[in-house]
Amino acid sequence: VQAPPVIPATPPPTAVPEVASGDTTDTILAAAEQSFTELGLGSYTPVGLIQNLLEFMHVNLGLPWWGAIAACTVLARCLVFPLIVKGQREAANIHNHLPEIQKFSARIREAKLTGNHTEFYRASSEMTFYQKKHDIKLFRPLILPLTQAPIFISFFIALREMANLPVPSLQTGGLWWFQDLTLSDPTYILPLVVTATMWGVLELGAETGMQSSDLQWMRNFIRLMPLAVLPITIHFPSVACLRIPAVRTVLKIPQRVVHDADKLPPREGFIKSFKRGWKNAEMAHQLQERERRMQNHLELAARGPLRQTFTHNPLLQHGKDGPPNTPNSSSNKPKSKHPWSDTLG
Repeated sequence: VQAPPVIPATPPPTAVPEVASGDTTDTILAAAEQSFTELGLGSYTPVGLIQNLLEFMHVNLGLPWWGAIAACTVLARCLVFPLIVKGQREAANIHNHLPEIQKFSARIREAKLTGNHTEFYRASSEMTFYQKKHDIKLFRPLILPLTQAPIFISFFIALREMANLPVPSLQTGGLWWFQDLTLSDPTYILPLVVTATMWGVLELGAETGMQSSDLQWMRNFIRLMPLAVLPITIHFPSVACLRIPAVRTVLKIPQRVVHDADKLPPREGFIKSFKRGWKNAEMAHQLQERERRMQNHLELAARGPLRQTFTHNPLLQHGKDGPPNTPNSSSNKPKSKHPWSDTLG
């Protein structure tokens, strides 16, 4: 009797773990996503470094594109925050010493118009000593915009290049109603929100430090800036906390002194100030021309022959009949009302 063949036991089928459709899509996109180097993005320029940082946060840290962009923006704001605090300190220091600086400036301007060089150099030296004593640097507040502008301009260019290419994953890396980050917001909600927050920061003076009524015209100009940059605004400024007195004390930002308006020089409008500046420039030019002519006169007197600057030579002895008509006599020449004017050249 032949034994029946032995059939090997078939192992039970292993259970296949269920994967959510969303996780499957993300996994497939992550595996098929090209690097920025393959797409021609990313380099060692400021724009390329920002793109590399965005790619690192998206690919290595697993953040969605909207989260990577927000995280990079917050990181950039944290980096420039010490400069914002420094700008606040300098703006407050200049504001507190503004009356004295304006007095020195008025003295210097008056001395320049009148041609009083002694008073001009005295007022200039006193103003320089006053600024050194109180550590006042009028150009320090410019450090913040000169440093902050290149950073966020590089952010704007980096994101624009990524959207114009476009990076494929950006088309599904958005949130809520703006899923496609390569397209503009059709509802205009995002630009309006960013414009409102930017206007609030500028109105509070958190970054510019301009809260003085003496700079009202400049504040009016700044109020229009968010509307002008509405189509290209991409970052969210958030430093309004610098208005809180406790925060200013911790960060060693001096409190602003409220100056008496009666003790300050009267404020002028833009047109009146422009006319006065033009008139002052003309007067300064006339003074310079006068000094040039006087210097020319002194040089001619020092190098050239002596010139007659009188109508009658008292050293000549004349008779009773009057002075003779000699070739060198002044009677042979037409009398000039101002003989000295010929020497001015």
